[in-house]
Amino acid sequence: MAALLSVEALSKTYRSGTRETSAVRDVSFSIGMGETLGLAGPSGCGKSTLARLVMRLIEPDAGKVIFRGEDWLDLSGSQLRHARRHMQMVFQDTHAAFNPRSTVETAIAEPLRIHHIVARQARDAEIGQLLERVGLSPTFAGRPVLELSGGQRQRVAIARALATRPSLLVMDEAVSALDVSVRAQILELLVSIQQETGLACLFVSHDIAVIRAVCHRVAIMEAGEIVEYGETKRVVSAPQSDTARRLIAAVPRLSTDREHDHAQP
Repeated sequence: MAALLSVEALSKTYRSGTRETSAVRDVSFSIGMGETLGLAGPSGCGKSTLARLVMRLIEPDAGKVIFRGEDWLDLSGSQLRHARRHMQMVFQDTHAAFNPRSTVETAIAEPLRIHHIVARQARDAEIGQLLERVGLSPTFAGRPVLELSGGQRQRVAIARALATRPSLLVMDEAVSALDVSVRAQILELLVSIQQETGLACLFVSHDIAVIRAVCHRVAIMEAGEIVEYGETKRVVSAPQSDTARRLIAAVPRLSTDREHDHAQP
């Protein structure tokens, strides 16, 4: 499988006065077209920092990010703005992710306008199609985003991310705040979209059960480093690291094979 994204020896250290905190240390991984890579680990292990480094929401101290054959870290100005349409992110906090005054329509229309995805006269139809793709009626377009339920807001966030027709979607704990039934619906939605479009995904979560449900491979992080990396089914069934064992032990039902496994062929 050809690599859509290759991360090589990525590192980030935060400094405050004389104190240094190594958030990400010498991390490498790759994601192929149509593949979901899970990034799992306990809170504070550096996985969200790593996701933001990949997105260039923060800048690394060292390393490379090769995306679609280009050195992502060398891009700037209009080149970077143009390239960003191909890599989109969905966050955990659906309140902070939107302008509080936004309607569903204006939230989704913004990336369509910025990246010139469709002509102005075609935007309403495109917004309706995006809403339908994430399981919402086009009639939601006129509703204020912050009046929606958490699950509905996350569907709108996914629709907004899909608006630019990206190659890679970065999901940073994007289902962790949702209740169990809504979480299952969002995961089913992501699997369906990936099967339809070939979208690749970097899926960040502390929940190994969620990782198992949607991810082809998984990277286990601890203290800023990847301590285990491989096919999800293999890591879950025979973990080699203490961190992976602790994550699996926290979800007793993973000791059986009764859970449907979307990511496995």
